[in-house]
Amino acid sequence: DQETVVNSVKKTGRLVVSHEAPKTSGFAAEIAATVQDKCFLYLEAPIQRVCGYDTPFPLVFEKFYVPDHLKNFEAIKKSIDF
Repeated sequence: DQETVVNSVKKTGRLVVSHEAPKTSGFAAEIAATVQDKCFLYLEAPIQRVCGYDTPFPLVFEKFYVPDHLKNFEAIKKSIDF
């Protein structure tokens, strides 16, 4: 829901988007673009995207590819410490 995300960004000044798809042309890019368009003056830190790598990955290495709690935690820290 676009309105919910926009209201949250206006309140906190930050956004972290996490998904399994590649970073380039992924769903997070659309969310980031929408938020940047509607909330630019409210942002206190760059938008953080925690995504998969921009390369094909075999399923055996899925645990390295998929964003986990540690990658998300680092993105949150980076956003807060900005």
